[in-house]
Formats: sequence, structure tokens, C-alpha cells
Amino acid sequence: MTKVDEHRKCSETPWTSKAPSSPVNMGRHFGNLAKVRHIITYSLSPFEQRAFPNYFSKGIPNVWRRVTSSFFKVAPPMILMYLTYSWGNSVHQQGKRKNSADYENDQ
Repeated sequence: MTKVDEHRKCSETPWTSKAPSSPVNMGRHFGNLAKVRHIITYSLSPFEQRAFPNYFSKGIPNVWRRVTSSFFKVAPPMILMYLTYSWGNSVHQQGKRKNSADYENDQ
């Protein structure tokens, strides 16, 4: 059997390949699926991180500042849309009613 035939056989049925089962040939673990070059990554140990640093002292005041700064940009269109929607619903409900004036002369 030539090397081309052997390669074709291995690629068609990988579960019957003749490759030795060593950790190098078995595949990579989840964290090492790809080899990325020229990119530097830094990480910090989870034991050295703080999950919620400055949550109460800076986080909540920052949320309040952001909400109050955007309130007057967001609220007027929302109020206008709500009033338009409620007006449209009331007009629709009135249009579904029977007009009592049409039935005054019926017996």
C-alpha cells in the first residue's frame, strides 16, 4: 500500500487509523484548540480579582448619573408613543361599538 492510499484510508475512516495513540496525536484540550501567533494576552488569577470592586461606592452613583442624563432624551418620545397608542386603542374600541342612533326607530 502506498503512502497516498494509506493517507486516504486514514482520512476516510479516522477511527481505524494506524496512528499511534499518544497524547500528541490524540488532539488538543479545549484551552489549546488553536495556536495564535503575534497576539499577546494577559490574564489575572481569579484569586487576585475582585468580583464587584467599588460596586456601591462608584457603580450605583454611576448608574444614577447615566439614567438622569438620558431621561429627558428618552422619556418624551416614550410618553408620546404611549399617548398615541392609548388614543388609537380608544378610537378602535369606539369604532367597534354599535351606534345607538341607528336603532332608535326599530321595534
